[in-house]
Amino acid sequence: MAQGNKGIKAKVQQLGSSLSSMVMPNIGAFIAWGVITALFIPDGFLPNEQLASMTDPMITYLLPLLIGYTGGSMIHDQRGAVVGAIATMGVIVGSDVPMFIGAMIIGPLGGWCVKKFDERFSDKIRAGFEMLVNNFSSGLIGFALAIIGYYAIGPIVSTLTEWLGLGVATIVQAGLLPLANIFIEPAKILFLNNAINHGILTPLGAEQSIETGKSILFLLEANPGPGLGMLLAFTMFGKGSAKASAPGAILIQFVGGIHEIYFPYVMMKPLLFLSVIAGGISGTFTFQLLDAGLRSAASPGSIIAVLGLTPPNSYLAVISGVIVATIVSFLVAMVILKSDHSEASEEDLAAQQEAVQSAKQESKGQDATAKDTGDVENAELRKVNQVVFACDAGMGSSAMGASVLRKKMQEAGIELPVTNSSIGKLQDDPNKLVITQNELHDRAVKKAPSAEFVSVENFMDSPRYGEIVERMKNETTQAESKETTATDTSDTTEVEDLSLGKVEHIAFAGEAGMGSSAMGASVLRNMLKKTELAIDVKNITVDQLNNDTQTLVVTQKDLYDRAHQQAPSAQFMTVDNFMDTDVYEELVERLQK
Repeated sequence: MAQGNKGIKAKVQQLGSSLSSMVMPNIGAFIAWGVITALFIPDGFLPNEQLASMTDPMITYLLPLLIGYTGGSMIHDQRGAVVGAIATMGVIVGSDVPMFIGAMIIGPLGGWCVKKFDERFSDKIRAGFEMLVNNFSSGLIGFALAIIGYYAIGPIVSTLTEWLGLGVATIVQAGLLPLANIFIEPAKILFLNNAINHGILTPLGAEQSIETGKSILFLLEANPGPGLGMLLAFTMFGKGSAKASAPGAILIQFVGGIHEIYFPYVMMKPLLFLSVIAGGISGTFTFQLLDAGLRSAASPGSIIAVLGLTPPNSYLAVISGVIVATIVSFLVAMVILKSDHSEASEEDLAAQQEAVQSAKQESKGQDATAKDTGDVENAELRKVNQVVFACDAGMGSSAMGASVLRKKMQEAGIELPVTNSSIGKLQDDPNKLVITQNELHDRAVKKAPSAEFVSVENFMDSPRYGEIVERMKNETTQAESKETTATDTSDTTEVEDLSLGKVEHIAFAGEAGMGSSAMGASVLRNMLKKTELAIDVKNITVDQLNNDTQTLVVTQKDLYDRAHQQAPSAQFMTVDNFMDTDVYEELVERLQK
């Protein structure tokens, strides 16, 4: 039974992670819509009828299309994204409510359909017909799904949304909305909140915001008050490392909006669940009593984001709700901490931080027992010319981790770019150092196998940053590394000079990844089939090249410099014309030897 419950929990967590991956990259668009609404609608700060006319098209078309596009991209990159967006248009037009839930369903479905089509037919397309088949298959699959969305998915999801909206309205009218925090606050700490927040609260809140100009639903999960109150109690009445680290956690949670920083403190003393639940209930009760609400979803849950999306007539209500939640959470936590006479140790907090990481790991579908495999001492930092912090969404804690390391490197006089990215957007580059969390290490390695890796438990507080800086100070300078790379002339462009013994992949790299490069790839692929040479031939854009020593890149002479920068370890063969069959015959002849 326990394993069954754990399996259900893991499935809900993974669902939440998937929903979050569709919504989080587009939060900027939600915020833009919220700001336009806050400023220009009739009761906004700067009423403007012309500019306010943007709000309806954005909520009806732009936001669902972005979600559908992102959902399709998650499954099958650009082709999946295009089909996902086409299909999403069907559910939008087939409904009279904002189709966020529909987009979350049909966007990934579109990506999956075109992915299966490519897997089935990509190697059966005749030479010269690649562009035609790719474009028509995307269009026709999108066309079919748009019709299905219009007649089936749109109306069904519209009805479901209306029922959920009526249910929420009934709960609000009955004064029971504060009780939702009994589930929401523990769900946050168990990483089940994304399924609730992005799957239910954000879509329903957006619909309410259209009708009334704001929604209390946007405040249920984003309220920073419960976590703030509990951390303040640790600051004043805590013990050991928990007391010492609480003030820093307050800044990260309340101002930075990274709520997960306080989860280990609650799990360290499970009675503190009562503290955050009581704070959440009292805060939501105050919001409801004073008719508070936000224009749009506040993400991350920072007080800055919350106040930035508050309508002019709701500032007092929102601030009051946050303060009440903070005070109640503080008082309950104070009683619990003062009545606890056990000695807290640094190991207690560390153990719960590890438990939180394990829960987060399960939410991403990873093995919670996975060990740390990216050690600083094993990383080759001499060749590194860029540092990337990689997490699921490419924002939040990874952005703050990048800021911490960037500051340390600047203080040490090391001039290297330090950025943050989602794992899905990682580019394979042997000169890149990727810093990721332990539970994401395997996924990141699959995305960028040639890069160097360092894994950490917590992006915001890791002793490994100091080790990285120290190692880099003792290695050769970045300028020397670049000079070594620049003077490396091992790559060749003539067929007779190529070392073909280790070639396993041939990549035709063009400007657009279609047209003549696709036809050239098809010609060479057919030549290799006739000679029964098992070498993979693909057609991609220059920007999609992976840095791989086992890849031979065929590109045009005017694209060579860009291609070499993208994949410096690969071998190159440059051509004047992708349809130069004489060169390919010579290449096949060499490969047979």
